[in-house]
Amino acid sequence: MAYKDETASRVPVTIVTGFLGSGKTTLINHILTAHHGKKVAVIENEFGEVGIDDALVKLSSREEIIEMNNGCICCTVRGDLVRILHKLLKRRNKFDYIIIETTGLADPAPVAQTFFVDDILQERLSLDAIVTVVDAKHVQQHLDDVKPEGVENESVEQIAFADVVVINKTDLVTTSDKNTLISRIKRINGAAKMVETTKGQVDLDAVLNIKAFSLQKVLDMEPDFMKEEGQEHLHDDSVTSVGIELLGNLDMHHVNRWLSKLLTEQGVDLFRSKGILAIQGSDDKYFFQGVHMLLSFGCSAEGMGQPWVPSEKRVNKVVFIGRNLDRAELNKNFKACLASSAA
Repeated sequence: MAYKDETASRVPVTIVTGFLGSGKTTLINHILTAHHGKKVAVIENEFGEVGIDDALVKLSSREEIIEMNNGCICCTVRGDLVRILHKLLKRRNKFDYIIIETTGLADPAPVAQTFFVDDILQERLSLDAIVTVVDAKHVQQHLDDVKPEGVENESVEQIAFADVVVINKTDLVTTSDKNTLISRIKRINGAAKMVETTKGQVDLDAVLNIKAFSLQKVLDMEPDFMKEEGQEHLHDDSVTSVGIELLGNLDMHHVNRWLSKLLTEQGVDLFRSKGILAIQGSDDKYFFQGVHMLLSFGCSAEGMGQPWVPSEKRVNKVVFIGRNLDRAELNKNFKACLASSAA
C-alpha cells in the first residue's frame, strides 16, 4: 500500500488521549468554546456502560458529538470507530475537523493505525497529531504502576506515542515536582512538544492543525505498527468500571457524606469518579468529577451542562473506575442517597 503525503484536501483528525482524570474533556471543552470558526465533530469513547462526558461537553450548533460506550476504542469497539468515521465522511459538508477522545485506558497506537489500514480513511482523513493530556499531580504513580505480564502500562504508551504532551493541573504541584515530571516525560518521549497548563487552557495553535504526526517516527519506535494481526490491547483485569443509573431525586447531604467516605477509604484505588445528579428541590443538574481523593462539584447554574427540563426523566448517573470495586456495595450506598418522599 502506498502512503499518501497530501493533506490539504483531507479532513484533519486529532486524537486526544491521556490517563483517567487527566483533563481530556476539559481540554476538548476549551477547544469547542474557542473562537476558531471550525465545525468540529467529536467522537468520544468512555470505558464503562454509563456515559457521563457527553453531558459535560459544551456544544454549539457548529459541533456534533458521537459517543461510544462500554468498550475501549483501541480494542473492543475499534470496528465501531471505523464505521463512525465512514458515516461522518458521508456528511463531509457538516464539519471540517474531527477530534477523537479515547478512554483513559486506551493505547493510542491501534487508534492511530486505523487511519493507515483503511484505504478510504487514508485517502480522505489526515491524522494531524496525537495529543496526550497528563495529570501533573497523579501521573507519576500511574507511570510507576507494575502491570501483569503481557499488559502494557497505558500511561507510558500514551506519552510514548504523543506528538504533544499537555501537562495539566500544574497548579496542584510544586515547581520541583513539575520539573521532575518533565524530565521523566522527556526520557519516555524526547521528541514530543510539551505544553504546561491548568484546566486545559492551551493555545489552540499548539494542539490543532499542527501536522505533527509522523508515520515514520512511529514505525521507528514500533516496526510492527502496520500489522493488523496481534494488535489487541490487553487491559489490566484488576481495573474495572462500575456504572449506575438511578431515577429520582437525591439528598445532597447524603451524597456528600457517601462520596467523602468512599474517597477516604478507597481513594488510592479509585482512578476516576464522575456523575450527573438530580438534587431534591433544584432544577439544576449537578456534576461531580474525581481523581483518586480529589473531588470537585459543579452545576448547570455555574455553566456546566444544561439544567433539567420538565419533560426530562431525572436519571442520576455515576461511574467509578478503579481497582477492587464492589458493584453491589456501590449500588446499595448510591440508592441510600435518594431523598425521602417526605423531604
